[in-house]
Amino acid sequence: MISQDVLAAFRAIGGPDGIVEDPDDIAPWLVDWRGKFSGHSSAILTPRSTAQVADFVCCALAFGVPLVPQGGNTSMVGGATPPADGSAVILSMRHMNRIRQFDADADLAICEAGVILSTLHDAAAAADRRFPLSLGSKGSATIGGLVSTNAGGTQVLRHGTMRALVAGIEAVLPDGSIYDGIAALKKDNRGYDLRHLLVGAEGTLGIVTAASLRLSPAIVDRAVGWAGIASPQDALTLLRLLEAEVGPVVEGFEVIAGETLGFVLDVIPGTRAPIATPAPWHALIEIDLDNAFDPAGATAAERMERALMRAQDTGLLLDAAIAASEAQAEAFWRIRESCSEAERAQGPALQFDVSVPVAAMPAFMIEAAAASEAAFPGTTAAAFGHLGDGNIHFHLRAPMQDGLDAARDWLAKKGPEATQFVNDKVVDMGGSISAEHGIGQMKIGELARLESAARLHALRAIKDALDPQGIMNPGKLVPLA
Repeated sequence: MISQDVLAAFRAIGGPDGIVEDPDDIAPWLVDWRGKFSGHSSAILTPRSTAQVADFVCCALAFGVPLVPQGGNTSMVGGATPPADGSAVILSMRHMNRIRQFDADADLAICEAGVILSTLHDAAAAADRRFPLSLGSKGSATIGGLVSTNAGGTQVLRHGTMRALVAGIEAVLPDGSIYDGIAALKKDNRGYDLRHLLVGAEGTLGIVTAASLRLSPAIVDRAVGWAGIASPQDALTLLRLLEAEVGPVVEGFEVIAGETLGFVLDVIPGTRAPIATPAPWHALIEIDLDNAFDPAGATAAERMERALMRAQDTGLLLDAAIAASEAQAEAFWRIRESCSEAERAQGPALQFDVSVPVAAMPAFMIEAAAASEAAFPGTTAAAFGHLGDGNIHFHLRAPMQDGLDAARDWLAKKGPEATQFVNDKVVDMGGSISAEHGIGQMKIGELARLESAARLHALRAIKDALDPQGIMNPGKLVPLA
């Protein structure tokens, strides 16, 4: 546990508003988003400035006290949960929540780490701009956490992950020094790029305090469509046809199994099938036009209709519909966003966030499911996700034939073996065991088992070089040697 001398030193830096020590106030921040991991901590540090973050880091370094950076605590892999032994303190960035600068002409916003994603969305919309990254936790996820996990979401196909949207970073490094890389320089050849090291580092190499973020023009017209298709391979062929027909304006392309759609319709109130024809697979498509893409030309709906008619002529479609209103477009998206909830309602399951090369994704969706069901009798498998960027959400459901308790028991006994089985399939196809959620503590063992010696050596060498005392988010991302 943290000694009173250490806590007194932190109090001297932060003052009465800079540290939380009431166990009741700390408790909600000791459990991860999914409720799978929990830890202990004597205090939460709440800095109000980058300089104060640096002072806290220097103090932690002097006493050898680990720090666990935390934003909205929305990590899906236990990446922001303190260790169970109470040896670390939480460094909360939620009070550093200013948008320091918003330059619509340059399409840039400088946001502190504690800015909530939906707050940035609102600020961008007010200036006829947008920040093209969104996810289900946008009302609580913070910019610092999104940078540190290299967040993805449904718009990666067109705009890339958080890494592609970060133009500059300000951070406090493990020695307490402040790295000022906030300027959005298009050319900068001063050696190793610390910006790219810090993006996706999960707080293991420093504390991100602010970031320069790339904005996009506001959407002036969009079309959302739904297509019934025979297979994931047909879905990929449809995506390529759409890209050829309408150009670089396909913003989203999601693939959902017919079974999963059925679960959504059964479980989520108010949902209805977008098309009348039953189909084994479905694709949700969004085309967005902005001021930079010929708004005087054909509408988004007209472009989508032409492309879908072409697909129909080639025999790709079993049925299709284009949303006739914004309300209907949101209803289509609600189905996709409810897939995880509907899958959870089917009973205990292993949930995988993985990626494979886009060309291999259709085969993986079919073959990994069949192989898993054969290897673990009684299980059922389903896959859905972002086809265009190869990110698959793969669920292996525990056998439910003998009831819920037996399914939970199967998960406890067979889950580790089944996890290794599925991850082996991912690696065999040249993929990654973490597409957009990070490694955290949940996947660190599998990373150590599956990664090449070269990657593991590099991860450990970088961590040891920048954080030799190991005070930055211990037990996350970087496996011990």
